[in-house]
Amino acid sequence: MINIKSIITTITLIFALSCQNNAQVKTNTQSEKSNIEQGIVDADPIEVALQNGKAKAYFASGCFWCVEAVYESVKGVEEVINGYAGGYTLNPTYQKSNTGRTGHAEAVEVIYDPTIVDFATLVDVYFGSQNPTQVNGQGPDRGSQYRSIIFYQNEEQKIIITEKIDELAEKLNAKIAAEVYPFQKFWVAEDYHQNYERLHPESSYIQRISIPRLNKFKRKFSRLLKEDQH
Repeated sequence: MINIKSIITTITLIFALSCQNNAQVKTNTQSEKSNIEQGIVDADPIEVALQNGKAKAYFASGCFWCVEAVYESVKGVEEVINGYAGGYTLNPTYQKSNTGRTGHAEAVEVIYDPTIVDFATLVDVYFGSQNPTQVNGQGPDRGSQYRSIIFYQNEEQKIIITEKIDELAEKLNAKIAAEVYPFQKFWVAEDYHQNYERLHPESSYIQRISIPRLNKFKRKFSRLLKEDQH
């Protein structure tokens, strides 16, 4: 005679062991991810050498279309390139990073003349053009791929960033969301993401989100704008 109770007990045991194994795998995966992220934060920064007298700085602050337009309006900034940084996978793409599973955030490479605008001012631009308390996103763009990160290339830059975060936190009486990472690698985004706001002014996203964000920054920081941006 089939012992129904015994069968049920066996099935329950198998299910429990399966759940336990799945939970262990999940825990191990989370632990591995945490270790990788900690390794990124603890890594030695890579300093990018001047090229033709121009320096480079790296920031993540929500959609890179918006950030690109902001920095390109600033005196002393020669060019802004959209891309990905802060993650732990090689050759990230828009489709992959958009899942939030690569660790990368949409970021910009700011190429600037340090005799006209310094790194500290670029950090002021960074915080002055975003909601500094919003975690994992800016405005309607939400997810780890849109989180705020400031990348430093040396100890001097790290001190500048830390001091400005502390000052802003005290002023707002709130926690500042931006993460601070040592710069490691910047991956250039696909061609169609470059100069997006300038090339696609008719885009509904550009009209509703990007242009208002840029104009808000311009009103607050008119002294930093290029002549043609006034």
